[in-house]
Amino acid sequence: MLYVCVFAARSKSMVMGEVSQGPCRSASPSLQEGALKAGWLKKQRSIMKNWQLRWFVLRSDQLFFYKDEEETKPQGCIPLQGCQVNELTANPDEPGRHLFEIVPGGTGEKDRAPISHESFLLMANSQTDMDDWVKAIRRVIWAPFGGGIFGQRLEDTVQYEKKFGPRLAPLLVEQCVDFIRERGLDEEGLFRMPGQANLVKELQEAFDCGDKPLFDSNTDVHTVASLLKLYLRELPEPVIPFSKYEDFLTCHFDTFTVCTAPRPAL
Repeated sequence: MLYVCVFAARSKSMVMGEVSQGPCRSASPSLQEGALKAGWLKKQRSIMKNWQLRWFVLRSDQLFFYKDEEETKPQGCIPLQGCQVNELTANPDEPGRHLFEIVPGGTGEKDRAPISHESFLLMANSQTDMDDWVKAIRRVIWAPFGGGIFGQRLEDTVQYEKKFGPRLAPLLVEQCVDFIRERGLDEEGLFRMPGQANLVKELQEAFDCGDKPLFDSNTDVHTVASLLKLYLRELPEPVIPFSKYEDFLTCHFDTFTVCTAPRPAL
């Protein structure tokens, strides 16, 4: 059974106004320079309910918003520690509104405490933009608890998981590889045929929320292969580091030259 950080309960949102809520550390130009993510989002005012376009900067465990890209003093911020982030279902009567909310409370503890009735409502420019923001914020929220591994540095994931025993690769990689070895080596089109997109996303969200979902006999091997490819694709640096890429190409070329060189006549 998959434990996914998607909560059925949906509170009536009290959206963010001009004043940030909760303690926030002061921002400076260095905050934007060292940003984990930055970009334009719309936020809804709590009184007028109209939308304001603001420049958002994600750094550490806080989401700051500015009037524009040149501002060095933020108008406010959202503390992310202990929050959860949810995509909101699109309303067919309002196309082009890509909404997500940041809900204080309900994460950071494995027992999933009841969520707060306040949330911060934000709108992205596109589905892709919203997905990127949700993943980036979720990574910040869940990284201290072993989640947020999609898009996280490989060494950070391995270092965290060492506390549970010796490990040469992330648990997700070992689990996917073991399952594929057991059930997929004779499968036609392995790593070429796509898996079930909704299940891949569900598994990704589960791992990103610090859960460790198990695959069973009903799990499609192409879905597991797609999940593994997705994880490797989203690594900020490939398994072969950028610094070793030229060495790898040289090694490959040398090996190819040796293997294809004509054999001396006997």
